Amino acid sequence: MTKYVIGIDYGSDSCRALVVDASNGKELAAAVRNYPRWMKGKYCDPAKNQYRQHPLDYIEVLEASVKEALAKCPAGVAENVVGISFDTTGSTPALTDENGTPLALLPGFEENPNAMFILWKDHTAVKEADEINNLSKEWDIDYVKYEGGIYSSEWVWAKVLHVLREDEAVKAKATSWVEYCDWLPALITGTTGLKDLKRGRCAAGHKAMWDPEWNGLPDEKFLTTLGPELAGLRDNLFEETYTSDVAAGTLSPEWAEKLGLSTDVVVGVSAFDCHMGAVGAEITPNTLVRAIGTSTCDILVAPYDEMKDKLIPGICGQVDGSVIPGMVGLEAGQSGFGDIYAWFKNVLSWPLQFLDDEAQRKAIEDKILPALSEEAAKVPVEESTIVATDWLNGRRTPDADQTVTGTIAGLNLGSSAPRIFRALVEATAFGSRAITDRFAEHGIEIKEVVGIGGVAKKSPFVMQTMADVLNMPIKVSVSEQAMALGAAMFAAVAAGVYSSVEEAQSAMGQGFEKTYYPIAENAAQYNEIYKRYIELGKI
Repeated sequence: MTKYVIGIDYGSDSCRALVVDASNGKELAAAVRNYPRWMKGKYCDPAKNQYRQHPLDYIEVLEASVKEALAKCPAGVAENVVGISFDTTGSTPALTDENGTPLALLPGFEENPNAMFILWKDHTAVKEADEINNLSKEWDIDYVKYEGGIYSSEWVWAKVLHVLREDEAVKAKATSWVEYCDWLPALITGTTGLKDLKRGRCAAGHKAMWDPEWNGLPDEKFLTTLGPELAGLRDNLFEETYTSDVAAGTLSPEWAEKLGLSTDVVVGVSAFDCHMGAVGAEITPNTLVRAIGTSTCDILVAPYDEMKDKLIPGICGQVDGSVIPGMVGLEAGQSGFGDIYAWFKNVLSWPLQFLDDEAQRKAIEDKILPALSEEAAKVPVEESTIVATDWLNGRRTPDADQTVTGTIAGLNLGSSAPRIFRALVEATAFGSRAITDRFAEHGIEIKEVVGIGGVAKKSPFVMQTMADVLNMPIKVSVSEQAMALGAAMFAAVAAGVYSSVEEAQSAMGQGFEKTYYPIAENAAQYNEIYKRYIELGKI
């Protein structure tokens, strides 16, 4: 009897449910639902870098997307679903009560942004991240050494401390915190006790300073020295973590009925989107998988004998088992990528707001980026006299710093929109090279690059530019849903269909649709322009 699994990918804007044949990875059906409150811009203040999401958004789209995807499948599929796993953005935590319930689901907190999930790109906690970094330098245990040596405002402890300082009501009610990749499995398995909630290795290791070397999370003294607002939270958190091949439980009767599935369906321990996406893209040692969308998240896996005692500074963590159990997962990324192109499009399209015809306005807006790409591709590399940095949303890696800003240099009266756009594309490629250079400097070999996500699938000009700048081939994964497919692979392992992640990858992987090869002449020229990018970043 054929067995099926469901991978559920929670992105920044929407949830995607993917039904997969566990025997071969064939994608039967998918459904996408946008977060309704988020799409209205509720609870966010871009001027303050505040981005919050309501847990009800996550709950509502979960039921709707899974039921819609199953409705598209042939008869009998739902009865043979054996596993579900999630991937989510991160770090995206929320403060909870003693039952592990996000505070925004409690009376009196329903409309309080500080009681909601704090999205990965919320940068309100820059000050708190600086405090963590400063205290870590003085402490007898270096709690950030496996986090790349620099803690980011995008990560859980900085966010939690900021919210507790900002909101007395939230502080009085909060007992613990939860990443939503850990909360979603708890939700649908009916797990309510904080001590019963299985915390994923991925989120804890990369974002919460968890490591077995110091018995889990930073100790109480460190946390309370950082801020008395954190007192007592550690006692209501965790010491043990779990890799995503482990079952978190089975569907509760309530959620089995909601989704039209059996209570025998196994729910896996979940992880962040890019880590599961790397598995969906068939990651192996020495392969860098880049999830390229609004931002990038870059994932490597390294065997223990290759890592030995290496510490890679300035990345987003190195964690045993965060991607594939039995290997060290390494994460890096760029805070802005596709967002930078969207920003430039919005700048150019500003006058269109005065058009009364909305359909006409949208039709013109939709043509801007394709037209820019077409014209920018015609500009010879040697004429790339404009140089930009890619830090319009701060810098994730190397060396996290959310206070830096973007720069465009070398403008003159002949600087056309396509030439400026080309400089922005080159800047994102140079930021990518800064990441690969950092790994290479510390003995981590990258033999090939794999691209997943919207930009990888839809932007040949961007991908060719990146291949030229990196001077490496870049393969593009066949699957449109690499994150959800990776989650489905983990669901198959957690449900016992396969004995290992590697076995699931071999059976369920979809291969690659295209390879971008570097053009030798362009690569040589970009090697010189890259030096100007590095110098501009020092100013």
